[in-house]
Amino acid sequence: MKQTGVALCILAPHPPLLIPQVGRKDISSVKGTQKAMEELSHRVSRTEPDVIIIVSPHAPLFHDGISILTGDVLRGDFSRFGAPGAKYIFRNDSLLVSAIKDEAAEVGIKMYEYRLRNDDKYSRFDGLDHGVLVPMHFLSNKAGQDIPIVVMGTAPLDRAQLYNFGKAVDSAAEKLKRKAVFVASGDLSHRLTPHAPAGYSRLGREFDERLMQLLRDMDTEGILAIDDQLLDEAGECGYRPVVTALGTLSGKDVCSEVLSYEGPFGVGYGCAIFGLKTELKEANNPLQHGICRSFPVELAKSAVESYIKHGRRINPPPDIPREFQRRAGVFCTLKIKGNLRGCIGTVKPTTGSIAEEIIRNAIAAATGDPRFHPISKSELDDISYSVDILTPPVCVHSIDDLNPKVYGIIVSKGSKQGLLLPDLDGVDTGPEQLAIAKRKAGISRDEDVEIKRFRVKRYT
Repeated sequence: MKQTGVALCILAPHPPLLIPQVGRKDISSVKGTQKAMEELSHRVSRTEPDVIIIVSPHAPLFHDGISILTGDVLRGDFSRFGAPGAKYIFRNDSLLVSAIKDEAAEVGIKMYEYRLRNDDKYSRFDGLDHGVLVPMHFLSNKAGQDIPIVVMGTAPLDRAQLYNFGKAVDSAAEKLKRKAVFVASGDLSHRLTPHAPAGYSRLGREFDERLMQLLRDMDTEGILAIDDQLLDEAGECGYRPVVTALGTLSGKDVCSEVLSYEGPFGVGYGCAIFGLKTELKEANNPLQHGICRSFPVELAKSAVESYIKHGRRINPPPDIPREFQRRAGVFCTLKIKGNLRGCIGTVKPTTGSIAEEIIRNAIAAATGDPRFHPISKSELDDISYSVDILTPPVCVHSIDDLNPKVYGIIVSKGSKQGLLLPDLDGVDTGPEQLAIAKRKAGISRDEDVEIKRFRVKRYT
């Protein structure tokens, strides 16, 4: 059955210098962002959406409601940035515009219509703004300019309203049986350096790092709870579009991937994709056929097969996605026909990158798990792999803070330590999780222990 509603969301920056006719030689300064935007466009194209919905912070701003663009034909160019020849034309999905207005009214959100000058000679809006055109430059290169779009602004509403508006957008797409990609167009802090456009704040970098990490962890609650002072100090324009995007995914089984982050001119540019797990896997599969494996799983598989077949430890590939260039603890799990065949991991990083950690721990799981004999060549075709990337553990002081479906657990007493990954079959309550972790550590059930919890991002 065809997926309908919002299937994928992307965070897309919008510096005009990403456009070759505008950036020219300066485009090399944002080559990481350019490469990530090209990858995002490939991913979106593979999902074959019916419509692209884009929220731009440079659309008309109203304090008590959200603007939405009407009209049949939507045009724009980069004349104001010295490149009038960079022109774009799109079809508006007018039926979806009407449906969004209806659904927004149901949740108490005001919508304000606006038109472009090509449709209305009295309009003061000459064409699509760069918050729309920069992401669509990349997306239309792959998805095609014939795919309809819907353009909206954002507003200084409270977070719950913006999140609920996202739910309304998803509901509208569902009712019209549209498969949609939602684009949260926005740059991050404009205050990263003393020469940044909005001046300097030491909290600018902190905001960017926090938001990108929360997106990486797909921590919606954490994003919604970002401190107001941090937002004000960051001087950003991407947070509200992200909150609305998260609303479109409310109640769905989702995951995420951060593709890049850089701030070469004092403004943070972050690229991320988040959405339904099934769609994200499909979008990440260049073959479009057979088994869809993520980068971590492919790397673990390659590491194990090279080591078992040839006794050779592979090196990380030269084109490691930025997501896996950072350092973190990693667990690699091997199974055959659903039965555990090896599991080794590190709570804290022991190598220079996640990619190196995967290689090290995958080989260890195949050859060094003391519960099993080493994997043989004859077993390689039957192995399934999963890779868990851990967030740093934090102390908890009550068993009420445990949720085995969401958090893993580490218990320790003296030199004894036991770890249990989250979301394991048969482990449904905090007390069960705690008891099993104690047993693994050789700690008696009634002993007091230090408890830490952590999240994982699981790749299968």
